[in-house]
Amino acid sequence: MRQLKLTRQERALEGALVRGEYQDVSKLEFEGIARAVAHRKKDAVLNLRVNSQDLEDVKHKARKLGVKYQAFLSELIHRVAHSEL
Repeated sequence: MRQLKLTRQERALEGALVRGEYQDVSKLEFEGIARAVAHRKKDAVLNLRVNSQDLEDVKHKARKLGVKYQAFLSELIHRVAHSEL
């Protein structure tokens, strides 16, 4: 039988599965998660000019949170779009 070559991400997922870091969820809960993921799908591109210091500050905050700054900005936009102003 031929050995499959796994990517680093696939090896990490396999290791987490073996260590029991995942838990079973009900079908209803799984469907809710799937709907939430589909709802948050990013399907538009945004280009804008910002102050360079503001951008550096955002990148710094994103690094502290351990996320990419574009994902951080996307989450901020989502929260503002769905809040009452």
